[in-house]
Amino acid sequence: MSPKSVVYKKMCKDKSVGVYMGKRDFIDRVDSVEPVDGVILIDPVLLKGKKVYVTLACTFRYGKDDMDILGITFRRDIYLCTRQVYPALQDKEQCTLTKVQEKLLQKLGENGYPFFFEFPDNLPCSVGLQPAPTDVGKHCAIEFEVKVFSAESQDAKVHKRSTVRLMIRKVQYAPENLGPAPSVSFTRNFLMSDKPMHVEASLEKQTYYHGEPIKVLVKINNESNRTVKNIILSVDQTANVVLYSNDSYMKTVATEDSGDSLGQGGKMEKVYTLLPLLANNKERRGIVLDGKLKHEDTNLASTSLIKKGVLKEVLGILVSYRITVKLIVGTGSVRIGLELPFQLMHPNPDSGNSGPEDDEEVVFEEFKRSNVKGMGEDNEGNVSAGEQ
Repeated sequence: MSPKSVVYKKMCKDKSVGVYMGKRDFIDRVDSVEPVDGVILIDPVLLKGKKVYVTLACTFRYGKDDMDILGITFRRDIYLCTRQVYPALQDKEQCTLTKVQEKLLQKLGENGYPFFFEFPDNLPCSVGLQPAPTDVGKHCAIEFEVKVFSAESQDAKVHKRSTVRLMIRKVQYAPENLGPAPSVSFTRNFLMSDKPMHVEASLEKQTYYHGEPIKVLVKINNESNRTVKNIILSVDQTANVVLYSNDSYMKTVATEDSGDSLGQGGKMEKVYTLLPLLANNKERRGIVLDGKLKHEDTNLASTSLIKKGVLKEVLGILVSYRITVKLIVGTGSVRIGLELPFQLMHPNPDSGNSGPEDDEEVVFEEFKRSNVKGMGEDNEGNVSAGEQ
């Protein structure tokens, strides 16, 4: 039995156009980003002389769909690129095709037309803020969408029933070249104490994968006359919303209140374990998550990796992580804090799988909008071709 390769398929309601894509996650490797490619199937009879266009859009949404103040909607198009697919502006024989496109064109025949987009260097990755359990609708997020529509011209109004929208994601994975393991030390002198307190904290490595326990080594040499009453560790997620306000939000996503103490002149060395998981933060509003497709589960947002020379202001939401080690000294009025920045990411998948092999069977998986939790079928009506 031959292996199978899944292709995502979605048709518009009037069946005049449809989009086929071999994947919906596109990897940003910092120095390069995988291109967006696919094939559009058209029905010349149902088109009735209309043209067919395809759009790649990146949108920053920072409010609900129904929020509209003085005609201003709470969304901003970061990137929008539209190309005409039919009638073709270039002979299909002259196009450089990917393996997925070659396979799809063999299956779909002469009414299949390839399309191809390259991401600019300065686009953010797919992330969003977790809403409260009582919130409904879409909320603050970076979203990517491929839209196919038929119209008399690119700027003409079209029916929703002649439009196909397919959400995609731009994602980052752990880099191949990992940095040094974070380590920090601090010496604190106290009033009325002849000798100080030395504190050191370190991690085993710089990059951790989602779901992987993080071991923190804490060393304390307390030569002072003060007593350590408690040691508290936490994993903090920081989100910098740099596109419109440059606001910074910090949320603790894992904590360990050890209750450990250390007396005057004492020494200790101990490994603490922290596990940052979305499962333990489901009810917390404002935590940044990786982009979500359909009804799939997601996870805490991955660390944002930035290409040198790219302006941070256009990257929407930047995510970083740190471990904070806090010592409560004496009566609690003195606190010693150490910070260890680290990366939280997914492991890099096999990058050698560039498409279906010749002996692989192509299986179509139809994407239905009703499969998306909280979303029904698209309503009928007229929309501008530029609207997302």
